[in-house]
Amino acid sequence: MQFYYYLVILLVLVFSSVRQINQYERGIKFTFGKFAGIMEPGWRIVWPIIQSYQKVDVRIKAVDVPDQNTITKDNVTVKVNAVIYYKVSDAEKAIIEVEDFRYAISQYAQTTMRNIVGEVTLDELLSSREKIADRIREIVDIETDAWGLKVNNVELKDVSLPADMERTIGKQAEAEREKRAVIINSEGELAASENISKAARMLAASPGALHLRTLQSINDMSSDQSNTVVYMLPIEALHALEGFANLKKK
Repeated sequence: MQFYYYLVILLVLVFSSVRQINQYERGIKFTFGKFAGIMEPGWRIVWPIIQSYQKVDVRIKAVDVPDQNTITKDNVTVKVNAVIYYKVSDAEKAIIEVEDFRYAISQYAQTTMRNIVGEVTLDELLSSREKIADRIREIVDIETDAWGLKVNNVELKDVSLPADMERTIGKQAEAEREKRAVIINSEGELAASENISKAARMLAASPGALHLRTLQSINDMSSDQSNTVVYMLPIEALHALEGFANLKKK
């Protein structure tokens, strides 16, 4: 009878010692407070009192880096926020080497983002966001490697400028568009003047072509009877009419 009593106690002790580690987790086991190994997914035995364990999620996580007021290299105050994607690559280091790896990576990312933004100008920050984000990822990844973390990606979500700076940038963009419009318009006028010059040379080189062109223009203007048109004939046309009149008299 006593044997069965001890057997029941042993079974209860064993079942109460079973711990389940999910596929996306790893378990860090301690025996008498010392690291005893990594528990892989499945059912594992953790003896009460003498052993303990901690679960570590090894899936990719997203950490939102809150808004940071930063001064750029050209002394412009901007507000930047970002998101960091990372995962635990070494569960042992993540638990033993750092007290709270989630808080630690968030704080280090904030500091790194402020430092990197402070090394670039506003134009570089607005035009090279991917390059700056990649630089932040490299620095954070190198530092957190000792914590058993792997930084997969960093994205700058938003860059907010002061209201007066936004107005200045808007005016600059408008001035740039006007400049481009003036250049395009002048290029069109130049091309038109070249075509007119070429047409004038062709008309001057062909006898009677100018008269035909004049008559055609007169015909086009006279088609609208609501307009009164006053025009002058070229002297060559008058000479032609004069010569025609002389021939008729003869």
